[in-house]
Amino acid sequence: MIIQESMTLKRKLEILSDAAKYDVACTSSGVDRKGDGSGMGNSIAAGICHSFAQDGRCISLLKILYTNECVFDCKYCVNRASNDVVRTSFTPEEVCHLTMEFYRRNYIEGLFLSSGVKGSPDRTMEELLGTVRLLRHKYHFQGYIHLKAIPGASPELIAQAGYLADRMSVNLELPTAEGLKKLAPHKSRKTILGPMKQIQQQRDQNKEELVLYRHAPRFVPAGQSTQMIIGALGESDYQIVSVAESLYKKFSLKRVFYSAFVAVNEDKDLPMPLSGPPLLREHRLYQADWLMRFYGFRASELLSEKHPDFNLLLDPKADWAVSHLEFFPVEINRADYYELLRVPGIGYTSARRIVGARRTHSLDFQDLKRMGVVLKRALYFITCNGKMMYNTRLEENYIVRNLLDEEKLRGDKTAFRQLSLFGEEMGAKRVYQVNPAADFTGKELII
Repeated sequence: MIIQESMTLKRKLEILSDAAKYDVACTSSGVDRKGDGSGMGNSIAAGICHSFAQDGRCISLLKILYTNECVFDCKYCVNRASNDVVRTSFTPEEVCHLTMEFYRRNYIEGLFLSSGVKGSPDRTMEELLGTVRLLRHKYHFQGYIHLKAIPGASPELIAQAGYLADRMSVNLELPTAEGLKKLAPHKSRKTILGPMKQIQQQRDQNKEELVLYRHAPRFVPAGQSTQMIIGALGESDYQIVSVAESLYKKFSLKRVFYSAFVAVNEDKDLPMPLSGPPLLREHRLYQADWLMRFYGFRASELLSEKHPDFNLLLDPKADWAVSHLEFFPVEINRADYYELLRVPGIGYTSARRIVGARRTHSLDFQDLKRMGVVLKRALYFITCNGKMMYNTRLEENYIVRNLLDEEKLRGDKTAFRQLSLFGEEMGAKRVYQVNPAADFTGKELII
């Protein structure tokens, strides 16, 4: 380990922003808090913009580690204790200076502050808490702050931090306890899930306080999130989405983020993928996550122990639909809202429009097109007044073939796309590249 005490602020920023790029749990939406005029910035939802790097990582916030020193030796982490890398730390004043100066120049809309574990979890959490307190009270920064809760830190420190941050997150790291024990032996599910439970309980308590006292301080108003690394071990997609579903139910999480495993270390317990990070798999998990949060799907509907992994050629909703043709075709003028959500090509916004519009008149296919329904995907699964759009067959192989042809055409003709064809053959399958930011654009993901 090489620790450099004397280092310019610019050099620290280069090291500690680069070290933070593997943490993707940093969207800046979810809070609507106006500034009171006595400080700088606000966190109204419209003021938080999202921009994304080419690889899909969020860069709308000043995203840094407080320190890349770490006492833990997680095998997948570039900052693991046994790695011989240059180590450095910010001071609280340096973080405040960077945040304020970047904000004044309109480069950022807020701060995402994470950290390695320096000395001990409590020591690290104390320094993070001191930094955020300084930013709020001395510099009167009222913009968005996402703060990492350090697993193993005392509940008192996490409780204090929750009244200063807009969002907090505790990374689950790996989907299973066995995987955590193998790749991050210094961490445990207990130390990770403990802060999650505390944040959820205090948020619930704070909501009751706000009912009685309107001006009571708000605790983590934008909620909490977590991240799982995908592809570091042999977990199936079914295990991953089942864990995510459980986290949403037990801890009221706002988001579960999926980070494709990047091989930054050489270790006998780590895979060494020859074709790069499994970004397409990551993308399918985000699509499935969207279905569970907004479309009413359960993990057990999308996958099972007999069918444990997503089809990389079809999105999860289309794959479910062609495997359950007994539910189709759906009559647009009679189906309820939740039946409409099961149709590929109909999103939750267009489903609401359909339900509202058919109260006054019977809908046809042109009406659906104007409402935003993607008819190229939906036409195999719907009827309008008992008629299909074309004389299509309700047959799995026929529908799959046409959906795959439509994906290829979309990849060739659009500049911004979720899938693009490489042209490389692997047996009977083609290899696709994915833009993992496709469902982070702020627009409705219609699948």
